[in-house]
Amino acid sequence: MPEKKVLIIDADVASRNFVSRHFLNQKYEVLQAGSGKEGLIHAWRDRPSLVVIDPTITDISGEELARKLKQDLRSANMLLIALSSDSSAMRVRSCLDAGFSDYIFKSGQAMPVLMETCNRLLGVSVMAVKKGGLLMVFQSPKGGTGTSSICANVAMNILVNQPETRAVVVDLVLPIGSIASIAGYTGPQNIVTVSDLPPEVATPKFFQETLTQVDIWRFSLLAGSPDPESSIHLKSARIADIIAALKAAYDYVIVDIGRSLSRITLPLIQNSDLNALIVSTDIGTVSLTKTVLEYMKGKGVNPASIYAILNRAVGLEGLSKGKAEEALETPIRMALPYLGGNMALANSQHQPFTLKFPKDSASIVLQEAAREMVTMARNLRSEAH
Repeated sequence: MPEKKVLIIDADVASRNFVSRHFLNQKYEVLQAGSGKEGLIHAWRDRPSLVVIDPTITDISGEELARKLKQDLRSANMLLIALSSDSSAMRVRSCLDAGFSDYIFKSGQAMPVLMETCNRLLGVSVMAVKKGGLLMVFQSPKGGTGTSSICANVAMNILVNQPETRAVVVDLVLPIGSIASIAGYTGPQNIVTVSDLPPEVATPKFFQETLTQVDIWRFSLLAGSPDPESSIHLKSARIADIIAALKAAYDYVIVDIGRSLSRITLPLIQNSDLNALIVSTDIGTVSLTKTVLEYMKGKGVNPASIYAILNRAVGLEGLSKGKAEEALETPIRMALPYLGGNMALANSQHQPFTLKFPKDSASIVLQEAAREMVTMARNLRSEAH
């Protein structure tokens, strides 16, 4: 099946033809359908990678069409984009809840936005199924849960357990990255500067030769935005190509997005081999985590890919592991003990926790978590193929 095949479902012939011309100019194979029923036939028979739908079609509502596509194994992984003149907030929400990856209004600027969105989403989707390094994403619904610290320490322990492998940590926390300050990296290369490079320059070989392996941390680092002003210049459309090149160059691509759940990071979450979700023990964070979990599942994220980590970053108070699991309705696979100021101390000295405090029980937990996460990601990758 061609990697760039799009199905356009729109009752208006002129609109279909207009959209089709833009996709043809981008070397897509284009299919058209004038009704929802015809669209289902094309989707299940021809298996496009993308489906662009005007949700105002009348024989089957756009929302119902999306649900049918997402519930059928033949089309569950197709990327769905709504392109509509209906700009009501209620319609946007109902479409996104039904399974659309994005909602774009028909306007004078619609086509550039549509093409950028489709190329970005398709790029990540294709990247995910190609051979390459395992992709792990670390996130939390709330700041202050220690996501970046856990991400860096798990990455380091993966390489301690498997010294023959190569790993890169990518900092996509916006508007300011945080891994560089933890690992003590001060180099000029970061996600913003790399996103400004053309694809023919930012190749797997380029990353192997230019990214710094950070001393005792063992991993290479693609640092985050150094300041909010720089983050404004991040070319989000390049993220898919960058991650694809890194997957071709490294055995593990470990992405820290912190609480930066957005249109930029959602495709990575949807296509990662493993999603590490950091949860604090306070009720507010657990409630937010529940909302994020429901959102991720609604966006097609495999529940089996979620590796929930309970971190007592705020102290001994708060929910127990059992109570947090009950509230989340999701198993917590690893629980870190309260570390007091030890993690902050290790970070301030740019040292991995397991090297700074090798006899601490948390060091054993981090080492075991690294092994479990690798095994889990490999098993899920095997099942996907």
